[in-house]
Amino acid sequence: MFTLIFVLWGMSLVTFSISNVVPVDPAAAAAGMEGSPEVIERIRKELGLDRPLHEQYLRYMGNILLKGDLGYSILNKRPVLQDIITFLPASIELAVFSLLLCTVCGILLGIFTATRAGGFADALVRVFAVGGVAMPVFWLALLMQLVFYGILGWFPDGGRLGWQFEAPPSMTHLYLADSLLAGQGSVFLDALKHLILPGFTLALANIAIVTRMTRSSLLEVLHQDYIKAARARGLSHLRVLIRHALKNALIPVVTVIGLQLGHLIAWVFLVEIIFSWPGIGSYMVRSIVNLDFPAVMGCTLFTSFIYVFINLAVDVIYLILDPRISY
Repeated sequence: MFTLIFVLWGMSLVTFSISNVVPVDPAAAAAGMEGSPEVIERIRKELGLDRPLHEQYLRYMGNILLKGDLGYSILNKRPVLQDIITFLPASIELAVFSLLLCTVCGILLGIFTATRAGGFADALVRVFAVGGVAMPVFWLALLMQLVFYGILGWFPDGGRLGWQFEAPPSMTHLYLADSLLAGQGSVFLDALKHLILPGFTLALANIAIVTRMTRSSLLEVLHQDYIKAARARGLSHLRVLIRHALKNALIPVVTVIGLQLGHLIAWVFLVEIIFSWPGIGSYMVRSIVNLDFPAVMGCTLFTSFIYVFINLAVDVIYLILDPRISY
């Protein structure tokens, strides 16, 4: 737990250093093209940019630790934390959908190929797994738009809802959940239709990796002596597979899923931009383009915290899957 705190501290230090190494003036960017030197100097003092770097860093970290204050966005003059809370639900909906898709599909395909190792179906799924890892996410996103929107017209090209629908009443700020809770079936279907293309694009590479890891791990477990003993006792193939083999095979798979969540956080920036998804990735890219350093630093620290928390959760899941593991 203490090492995780040091990781977050290191991320804050690296992010702050990089933002101050970039040869641009945030105060001048905030003042705009017609900002006079007096206005730029006033903004610099308001942002505390006229102070030494170590004082700026200590002030920034003090505000975070004591007040939970990530600063104010230069672009829209609002608290960065408020912006993150506003844009985060869209990213959570996309990430959770992609995670469920890659976990369920990856594990099922891995089981399917492991129980048919060496056959045609196994070779076909392995080709899919290699292709999924090899395809760049941005290229896949553009290809999905071209085929399923431009040519076939099955799915919309982007956004969370069509122009003919209004957002459902905000209870969780997740359109799928809110539309179900409000009993708006047509809104739910439209939100799901908008989610499929970016969700599948984000999940495909992870599906391929989870499939390969599940297959190799399950094949190794199926050749263990206790599996042969379970079969010798007359247990059915399905019971041996689910109750004895799969649980032990999932330990390295959980590790891979946890690591792929880090990649998912990185890829979500590309996917949200291409599919016009109004999430935290789009917000951060817009902040980078407009030199909004408080927003960039706040989003970086927030996503770092999520990644660290995910790794902590993976360690806890280890204990559930295998009680012999201790820390």
